[in-house]
Amino acid sequence: QVQLVESGGGLVQPGGSLRLSCAASGSIVRINAMGWYRQAPGKQRELVAAITSGGSTNYADSMKGRFTISIDNAKNTVYLQMNSLKPEDTAVYYCNTRGIYYSGGLWANDYWGQGTQVTVSS
Repeated sequence: QVQLVESGGGLVQPGGSLRLSCAASGSIVRINAMGWYRQAPGKQRELVAAITSGGSTNYADSMKGRFTISIDNAKNTVYLQMNSLKPEDTAVYYCNTRGIYYSGGLWANDYWGQGTQVTVSS
């Protein structure tokens, strides 16, 4: 059984910072890529940032310069450091993995966490 456990969400004032974490647990052998998406009320889910196991990153344009994604392959954990947060960053943030392999083979090509709420408000 593979699980994704997200943490770090919460309420923060505009201009503040949060750090999200997503740890994949189970008999994991390899994860090709991990990332974060978000979904605000009434809007479609959108990419925030993604990173491969080799460290290649991809950011949505509106997050460049404010958000930083990183990965710890040994811990099967991805982090999202969010700075200069704005009210429009308020959303549920979802962890995503691409190509997650466990001891029994491929677990999933596309696997999602349960989401963590980020609210930016004064």
